Amino acid sequence: MTEIDLPGHGRLRLREPAVQAVPPAPPAPARSRTAFAAAHVVADPLGDNAPGAPAAVDWDATLAFRRHLWSLGLGVADAMDTAQRGMGLDWPATRELITRSGAAARACGGLLACGVGTDQLAPGPHPLDAVRAAYEEQLTVVQEAGAQPILMASRALAAAARGPEDYLEVYGGLIAASERPVLLHWLGEMFDPALAGYWGSADLDAAAATVLELIGAHADRIEGIKISLLDADREIALRRALPAGVRMYTGDDFHYPELIRGDDRGHSHALLGVFDPIAATAAAALRALDEGDLDRYEELFAPTVPLARHLFAAPTFHYKTGVVFLAWLAGHQDHFTMVGGAQSGRSVPHLVELFRLADAAGVLPDPDLAADRMRRLLAVAGVAA
Repeated sequence: MTEIDLPGHGRLRLREPAVQAVPPAPPAPARSRTAFAAAHVVADPLGDNAPGAPAAVDWDATLAFRRHLWSLGLGVADAMDTAQRGMGLDWPATRELITRSGAAARACGGLLACGVGTDQLAPGPHPLDAVRAAYEEQLTVVQEAGAQPILMASRALAAAARGPEDYLEVYGGLIAASERPVLLHWLGEMFDPALAGYWGSADLDAAAATVLELIGAHADRIEGIKISLLDADREIALRRALPAGVRMYTGDDFHYPELIRGDDRGHSHALLGVFDPIAATAAAALRALDEGDLDRYEELFAPTVPLARHLFAAPTFHYKTGVVFLAWLAGHQDHFTMVGGAQSGRSVPHLVELFRLADAAGVLPDPDLAADRMRRLLAVAGVAA
């Protein structure tokens, strides 16, 4: 058995992975739920990935990780906040990511949805017409890639909108312009403080009313809405208020097992950043749910929740650092470097606890590799074994 000395925890004996990282045969997508993993990007370790510099991406490793997710039967939600939109991944790199992922999805028949935003706009105030045009430009790129559009929350729209009517106007036009039904995206300010007061109000009940007005007016053109508010009760209430045929996609990285499982009045589908580091376990849990084996579903998901809660701990927007750290430990990339220098977003003690919780959840596919890389990180940080 692999063992490692962890600062603050003593000697830890690593457990075996909860499920096979690479199943013997590629599984089909889950039948009872649609599930997307929001995927991270792999930086070029020799690129100039300093804060504020254009993103230098290792495209081979980035696309290999997406093929890994598809091989597990999961969909990929690309060019989202997990891919460091607004935190290092600039629009030129994002546009290339969408195009490359679209080609990769077509080659393997993978399910792909991509974020449509306004981050090509320079920081600072912009008129509403410029915000609308930026959204339309990105919508065209996503549609040309063959991906389903996810209309992301926009910092520029949050700054420009005078009230709910501006959100209804901008989103209504985009929904009408899309060639296929869209996914909406409500990202809470814990993920991005610049989105405070989104939908025209700091009152979440008022914001939810605006969202429901938008969905009610365009229900036949909206496939679903992703909610990332880390508030299970609010998600359930909104889910129950949705028109028939419009799906709720949970983005709640704290309460996902119960929200996906659902109740006698409905359930949520999934579009989650936490599914990036726990992909194999999540895919196995969803297969158990398909088979009606709720005990196995809970057995697989329950140990991942403490990991997810630590991964997305405040300041929540730095969760991407932990996602990439876990991808490095798992062997999905050869380094712990991020675009925008974001690997510095979490402290060594935070990463030590993340390692411990990842082991407890059984999501480290190669314990020997993970332990070796953790030792090397501690050595570089000047922490004696």
